[in-house]
Formats: sequence, structure tokens, C-alpha cells
Amino acid sequence: MKTIKNFFFFLTVSLFAFNCSSDDDNNDNGGGGGGGTDPQLVQKFGAITTNERWTADNIYVLNGKVVVDEGVTLTIDAGTIIKGAQGQGSLASALVVDQGGKVEANGTAQAPIIMTSTLDQIQPGQINSPNLTINDTGLWGGLIILGRAPISVSGDVEQAQIEGIPATDPFGQYGGTIANDNSGIYRYISVRHGGITIGNDNEINGITMGGVGSQTIMENLEVVANQDDGFEWFGGTVNGSNLITYGHGDDGFDADQAWSGTVTNGLVIQTAESGSALELDGPEGSAATEAGYTFNNITLIGAPSTNAFIADCRDGLIVNLNNVLVYNFGAGSKVRISGADSQTELANDRIAFSNWQVVLPNGVAIGDLITGALPGDEVKFTNNASSIANSGAATVGANVSVFNAWTFADVNGAF
Repeated sequence: MKTIKNFFFFLTVSLFAFNCSSDDDNNDNGGGGGGGTDPQLVQKFGAITTNERWTADNIYVLNGKVVVDEGVTLTIDAGTIIKGAQGQGSLASALVVDQGGKVEANGTAQAPIIMTSTLDQIQPGQINSPNLTINDTGLWGGLIILGRAPISVSGDVEQAQIEGIPATDPFGQYGGTIANDNSGIYRYISVRHGGITIGNDNEINGITMGGVGSQTIMENLEVVANQDDGFEWFGGTVNGSNLITYGHGDDGFDADQAWSGTVTNGLVIQTAESGSALELDGPEGSAATEAGYTFNNITLIGAPSTNAFIADCRDGLIVNLNNVLVYNFGAGSKVRISGADSQTELANDRIAFSNWQVVLPNGVAIGDLITGALPGDEVKFTNNASSIANSGAATVGANVSVFNAWTFADVNGAF
């Protein structure tokens, strides 16, 4: 958690920042940056109403919610660092991509885009923080992307207000009828130390996707030390590949409201504070709106001191869980089929497990992992899961080499 040293650093940065150019006029070049060794701090406030570009020679400071407005494209160059200011409750900072807005963020493995807290002393060109660790959570908000793809919420209304943004704000709506909606490109981005609470059971996730459409590109993304979930999908049709979350305070991958996309190659690394590795929900409205979703080639690394759910299957979801490696979980960790509607979907083979490999804790059998299924339906998991001696013997799971060098998790030895 925050230290006294970090607190005084934040005060120093804040005083320095407000003596720099505020650059809240939405200049196309993001305020310039000069060629010196010290980056310019560029303050950002409120709505971005014209196209602009953020460059790697600056550090951009989010003061409150900075919103990419409808019809606006924000381009973020590879290697750019973005820092969210502290702010409690509804004043928490976040980068919000509103419906109809786009972010074109093309980071690279050599120069990822890093979104972190103003308490982080990281500078351009660095991958690892010189002062923050996996224990520093909830220091700002996160990345929130809002689209116009279908969702399933109570009452079968087309749109809803996203978690993490108060209903009093003039933005935050998501959902609609455009399955192929496009919210931009998000590549090689690391979102760190966020997830601040804005109210009871209302925190900001590391990367929140509300009604995000299938034309949106989301590849090579990391969430680190988020106080709430790592990645959360609220409906929508967006796909994702090479996703990693480490040290989340709640769930790793969380799917809700009839999201109907696919994640290919994902890595969830739990710590003692984490919730479920996979929290998988079905529709909140009419089941007819649900097409189901898929996770392919997933590695789940537990925290053996806890008994968090490996996967919590809830609310009548329809899901395919293929080529999954599980290891390092506590002896009481389970794959749970929660509720009568989920039991029915498992019985009808619409919750489908395929090719799981598990490193079992001492004294635990494959059959001990599944709970909540109707009698006789446990075999729908156990017939598709096998025990292996150690993770090195695995033939399924994520290709973790894609996370090498550019992620906080890799440089800190988390996998």
C-alpha cells in the first residue's frame, strides 16, 4: 500500500505538474515534449472534443475522468506513459472512451504504453516501476471503453450505465444494436495500480469493456495490481488475445451481461488477495440475447494459501473453456456450477470444458475440483480434465512467451 515516501513524492509531482503547461486545449500534438531528458508533464482534464495525439516524450496526467468524446480519435504513440491522479469516489481519475469515440493505441513489445498512478516514479523508456509493487492497488481508476454492441441487462433495455462511473456523470452509457461497433485499437498496453472504489460494490476495473464491438482490436494487454477485477466484459462482441492480469484484488477475467466474444491466449496470476480466477456470468436480461463466449488457451496460476474459485460459472451462462492449464491453487479451490440455471446449461452441454490439465494439490483428485453440478453431470468436467505432475509437463494453456520483456509481471518474475 501507499507509503509515506510515496505520499511526499505525490505532493512533489503535483506541485511540479501544476507549474507545467496544462495543455487542456486539446492540441493535436499533445503539447509537444521537447528533446530533453526530463519529460514534460501534460495535464489533461474533462472531455477531449477534437482529435489529438499523445507522444512518448511527454507524461500525460489524468485529472479526474478524461473522456474521449463521440466522433473523436485519440492517438497514443508507442512508449507513452499516462498517469492517473489520485481522487476519491466520483472524482477518481480514469481514461474513458465514450460511445462513438476511439483510441488508436499501438504500443509495441519494445515500447509498451503504460497507464499507472501519479505515485509511480516510472519514466519514459522504463518497464518496471522504481517504487511501486504488486501490493500498491487502488491508486487511481483505470481504462474504461464504452461501445454500442448488444448487452443483456434487466428489463432488456438497450443501454445501461457502466460500473465505475456515477450515474450523475453525463457519460458512461454503453450498449446498443451495433455488433461490429469499433472503439479503436489497443495494443501493448499495461494498466497498473488502479481500481479505486467509487461506492459500495462499485469499483473501477483495470480494463472495463462495456458493449464493445467486434471491430475493436484488443491485443497484448496487461493489468497489474488492480483493486477490483483485471478485465471485465459487460456484454458486447469484442475479442481479445494475449491478455494477462496479475495481482487483481477481485477476479481475473470477469464476463457479464451476455458478452459473446473470444479470448485467445490468456494468463491469470492470482495473489492472496485475489477472488475468482474466472468469474463467468450469463445474461441479466432475456437469455435469447446470449450467444455465448469462449476462452481458448488459458493458464490460471493460483495462490496456494487461498481457496479462490478456479472458475465460478453463474447465472445460466453459455461458455466454452478450451485448453486450460491450472496450477498452484489451494486444496479447497473449485470449479463451481452456481445456481439452477447454470446446472441446466451444464446438463445441456452449453457449459463446455475441453482439454484441461491440472496440477493437483496433495490429496486432491480431479473429481474433487467440481462442485455444484447436478448428480451425474460432474463427468462433463472430469472426463475433460486430467492430472499432470507439474506445469512443465503441460501441453495446453497459454503461450506465456508473448508476455516476456514488456510486462510488469515478467520483469518481476510472476511466471
